[in-house]
Amino acid sequence: MNVELHQLDLRYEKLRTHKPEAERKLVGSLAEIGQQVPVVVVHGEGPDRFVLVDGYKRVRALRRLGQDLVGATCWDLSEAEALVLDRLMRTGEGATALEQGWLLHELTVRFELSLEDLGRRFARSASWVSRRLALVGELPAAIQAHVQRGELPAHAAMKHLVPLARANAEACERLVAAIAGKGLTNREVGQLYAAWREGLPAVRERVLTAPLLFLKARQAVGAVPEDEGRAVMDDLDMLAAVARRARRRLRQGVFRRLLPPECEEVGRLGAAAHEEMARLADRLREEEADHAGASGPPGDP
Repeated sequence: MNVELHQLDLRYEKLRTHKPEAERKLVGSLAEIGQQVPVVVVHGEGPDRFVLVDGYKRVRALRRLGQDLVGATCWDLSEAEALVLDRLMRTGEGATALEQGWLLHELTVRFELSLEDLGRRFARSASWVSRRLALVGELPAAIQAHVQRGELPAHAAMKHLVPLARANAEACERLVAAIAGKGLTNREVGQLYAAWREGLPAVRERVLTAPLLFLKARQAVGAVPEDEGRAVMDDLDMLAAVARRARRRLRQGVFRRLLPPECEEVGRLGAAAHEEMARLADRLREEEADHAGASGPPGDP
């Protein structure tokens, strides 16, 4: 059937992220060959009203083309049933955990479905539902709006901005205000979050006030890739943890219970460890001195 665009209720538009490039291509396709796939609707409030379940990109594209009608299929289901079925049918179109969270939140708030109900309908556990609802609750609404408009990658928001919001909601909002709509990749957002998480106050402030300049500076000086830097930090953290564990065992009197040959071996290994740690400390001091000379005052990116 054909439905006039003004008859559509677009209440679930906020559950989908906008993808400007894909929508531009869709406009061209519709202009050339017309609508090939009908949108999905259910009956709304009133005889001539329909709630749009699937096809928001097509509706926006048809409006841009000045069209008044859209081809539609009307499902004889409740809104909740239609939303769940539509999601389950999208096997080839993976939604991010944040997008899943938007749908689950809508079903929870509008239709009062419990975690168990949602888990059963989506063939998932209640904890899976709970984790996705938590993402929606932890990320400020203003930032979610940027993701919905396609101004921030949904995966970057889930992986990097959610933990930043947990640590410091104000810092997260400042960062998003500076980078929204700038076309940053998931990796670049991750680099900014890593720099803020690991940085001194001066570095954190630079990340928040001039994130694009910060990224350019990192690129210009050939910054160590995030995974390599993280690996070095993990190694040092592990060394400290092993040293603390060995010291604790010595305090518990283990040395006094060893045989003489074992005591000699412990002494030899201890001396070797001390020598390696001294070399490591010297190397760190050299690297810090070289970095300070090449990059300016401490805290410079």
